[in-house]
Order: sequence, then C-alpha cells, then structure tokens
Amino acid sequence: MNELTSPMTPRRLPSLSALRAFEAAARHESAKRAAQELSVTATAISHHIRGLEDALEVALFVRRPRQLLLTPQGRELFHTLEAAFDRIGETLERLKTPPARQSVTLSTTPAVAVRWLLPWVCLLRESHPEIDLRIHASHESVALDGVTADLAIRYGDGQWPGLVAEKLFDNTFIPACSPQLGLSDPCELPEHPLIHFRPQGGSVTPLDWAGWQKRAEVPGLDVSAGLVFSDETHAISAAIGGQGVALMSRRLIADELEEERLVQPFGPELEGKPFHLVYPQGRRDDPTIRAIRDWILRVHGGLCQRAGDAREPSGERP
Repeated sequence: MNELTSPMTPRRLPSLSALRAFEAAARHESAKRAAQELSVTATAISHHIRGLEDALEVALFVRRPRQLLLTPQGRELFHTLEAAFDRIGETLERLKTPPARQSVTLSTTPAVAVRWLLPWVCLLRESHPEIDLRIHASHESVALDGVTADLAIRYGDGQWPGLVAEKLFDNTFIPACSPQLGLSDPCELPEHPLIHFRPQGGSVTPLDWAGWQKRAEVPGLDVSAGLVFSDETHAISAAIGGQGVALMSRRLIADELEEERLVQPFGPELEGKPFHLVYPQGRRDDPTIRAIRDWILRVHGGLCQRAGDAREPSGERP
C-alpha cells in the first residue's frame, strides 16, 4: 500500500486552528474581521498565518494596509480549504438534523397486508426509520398518483400501462380445512360447508368453488351454498375453526399449512394469476419507492423457503 494512503501513516498537516485562521482571513481579506468571526484577537490570526507560511515556506498573502491579498499559492490553498470546510459543515448539520420523515402509501389486498406484510414491517423500520408506511387495504385497484397510493401489490397478468410490474409470486389455490374435519376424499366434500370469499364492491374473485368444481366434478356438490365472507382473512379463520372447507391461495396460508392448523385434503389445484409489485415508471429511481421495493423483495425472499416447505410432496410450485 502506498505510504501516503496507508491508514497507519498519520497525515502531516498544520494545526486546524492555523488553517481556520487562514481560511477566514482569506475570505474576509482582513485579519480583523477573521478575528471577529473566530472570537480571537487579530494578533492571534496574524500569528497563525505567519506560522502556516513558515511551515509551508511560501507567502500566502500580500499584505497591504488594512487588507490582505492572496498570492497564487494562497489562492490555491484557500479554494481547497473552503470546499473542505463547507463539506465538513454540511456533514455536521446532517448529523445533527434528523432525516425528514417521508410517507409512502402501499395499496394491496387486506389478506396480503395482514398475512404477508404486517409481520415484517419491523424490517422496514430498522432499515428506513424515516419512512412512514401507510397501507391502503382494498380489493379495488387505485391510482398510483402519489396521492391515493404510491405503489401496489396487485393480482393480475402484469400488464398495466405506464407502470413497472415486478412479479412476486405465483398463486395456486387449494382446498384447505382444519385437520379435525378428517377429510381425505373429494366425495366427502358435499357433507361439509363450503367457505366462499367474495369481495365487496364488485371486485372479481380470483378463483372460486364454481371454477374448482368444473375441474373436480364432485357428485352432489352445491357450489352456491355455504358461508360467504368479504374478507379473505375471515374465510381463513373460519377454515381454521373447522367451520368448513375454503378455497385459498397456498401462499397466504403457508404458515397454517406448515403448522398443520390447516391441511390440503385433496386436489385439484387451480393456478391463478400472479401477484406483482407495481409502481409508476417515472418513479423507478425514487429513493422511497426503491426502499419499499427492496423491503418487499426481502420479505418475499425470506418467505419463499417457508412457502416451499408448506407444499405437498409432489413438489409442484405454487
């Protein structure tokens, strides 16, 4: 390592007091005004400058009555010190001043918010304490205009004009119920209530029992009967409580499957559209958007293995 850059080699610099005295005198072109700024005497300023000139073996000022004029060497040193002191001052102010708080609104479905994001908000707080996350939980797509919301996690094909869409995970829907029901054969399904998820506001249900029955063709199954919930989390709670059989996204019930509070008694499985992280193209490099994006991808990466552990031995990806 070069001697000049070695961390073991001390910097051979004049005293900071001498450098400050010179920089102030050069800026004011006066030892008297420099002394007033630094709260010392003009004699002290002159003493520091003389010592600096002796150490450097160059003249830094041409001395005129009541005025100090920089020599070429003095001007070079002044510009360097001025920039350095400005950077030091800016850094000190930044350290003293807490970062400005920034609010970011993330729109997503209630189930994704409660079951996938909220348990990991602590990770965002640790890495970006200056960001206030606001979660807009709704099944309706809202404008990502920076007013209603800034970015979203959406269910769909990833084609939203003017928006960046990053795929987060595929979405496999499976029959799920409490192991207490003892279900193992689709033919037993008509003996148990079906649990339906139907969001309010005219939103389209991703997949439902009618679509599942087209594949399964279970004799005697009435897909119009059963318990109906407008919130997926309530439907999941009812299934855990043994109130019936729900058709749910495997990703959203990964914890319950892993802990065997819910089981997948049989197939078929239905492939839904994936979930995407979505934000405006014009805000791709926005620091706050990038911070939320990185947090979501971190959560997604940490949950991938857990979701995989909850799969059936067949090894099919959700």
